[in-house]
Amino acid sequence: MDLHRLYTYDDWANREEVARLRAMSPPPAAALRLLAHVVATEWLWLDRLRDTQSPLPVWPEWTLDECARQIDLVRDEWPRELSGIDRDVVEYVNSKGERFTSRASEILLHVPIHSAYHRGQIASVIRGEGEAPAYTDYIHCTRQGLI
Repeated sequence: MDLHRLYTYDDWANREEVARLRAMSPPPAAALRLLAHVVATEWLWLDRLRDTQSPLPVWPEWTLDECARQIDLVRDEWPRELSGIDRDVVEYVNSKGERFTSRASEILLHVPIHSAYHRGQIASVIRGEGEAPAYTDYIHCTRQGLI
């Protein structure tokens, strides 16, 4: 599996969500909250892989502009992490204080899957507003040559 390609897709899909939410005035608060969570948890998992403590809450209250800024920042960090993981097992404490041990490879697959799950929730929120959601399917992205 090409993780760089998968993370390029994840970045593209997150940007599609930003573009879609920008087109709504104002964007639904629930959709914005989900997008902020997607990006914050990408930072959280990066910090866990790096064995550092994340300063971000799991559910931050970010504006759409802050979400877009954070997407830019986290996009620049993933390639370094994908190329330089130096351990197989990651020990961490979740937001509930529970201790876990996971393989780094499982975390790297989990992150884009987690993001896609919440982008699906964003699509449901947008549909509930009577609007069409962003089309963020992986196969659409590849068929269009977007990655």
